[in-house]
Amino acid sequence: MIRIAVVSGKGGTGKTVVTAALADIIPGSIVLADCDVDAANLSLVIPHETKSSRPYFGMQCAEIDTETCTGCGACRAHCRFDAIEETEKGGLKVNPLLCEGCGVCDLICPEGAVTMKPRMAGEIFASSTSRGPLSHARLFPGAGTSGLLVQEVKQAALSSAGDMPLMLIDGPPGIGCPAVATLSGMDAAIIVTEPSISAVHDLRRLVQLCRGFQIRLFLVINRADLEPEMTASIREYCAGEDILVLGTIPFDPAVLSAVRAGKPVTADSSPAAMALREIRDALYAALGVPE
Repeated sequence: MIRIAVVSGKGGTGKTVVTAALADIIPGSIVLADCDVDAANLSLVIPHETKSSRPYFGMQCAEIDTETCTGCGACRAHCRFDAIEETEKGGLKVNPLLCEGCGVCDLICPEGAVTMKPRMAGEIFASSTSRGPLSHARLFPGAGTSGLLVQEVKQAALSSAGDMPLMLIDGPPGIGCPAVATLSGMDAAIIVTEPSISAVHDLRRLVQLCRGFQIRLFLVINRADLEPEMTASIREYCAGEDILVLGTIPFDPAVLSAVRAGKPVTADSSPAAMALREIRDALYAALGVPE
């Protein structure tokens, strides 16, 4: 199985649009995963049917037994996250929004009144599409351990893959834990960027991160015609980094129309759709995959 992640240095470059389009025009069945768990939206542009869901438990959360607690305040004094608060009756309680699950309060409590409990931090969904199975998730606002959730989404996708020849992941933007977890185990990464100062800055950081995984790197420049000089500069940078530019996508109002309609832009004919088909062909040629 060839495993490809579509990533970006910053949000808003069109990463999910490119992922959905490739999923739509790659021949045969493929397995899909949305690893942008903080803002998963691949399912918004790929028609799907949710088959099942299961809870995702992230970090544990402390809980104080008010019957056992003597109110000595040791837990509060040692909590570096200020998650221990007073109750209206003068006792102590844990604010779950501040608790980071470190367990210090459990270790320090002389009465054993603190217990670490599992905390539901999101949901993992298994869906079906016309292209193949889709694994995606929803992380609750304020919940942490998004990198661990990415790993679970990837594992769920692999479990549903069977003998499918290709896995396509809509990855997260940036270079944080979710990006690291997404890139791990991949064969290739397609970086989607745009001709803007912030995008180019973040592109360079992302390339440095990807180099640590020793995977093949490809680049797609979205809205390339808006700043031709910067697009040329990006091409020059990629040449120096030995990164193959699969192609460019012009600014095209059809992209926004497709997103609003909840479908891949390649479902209809447009300049962007034509460019994405050429990008698909260039990717297949680079990977040595017969079309």
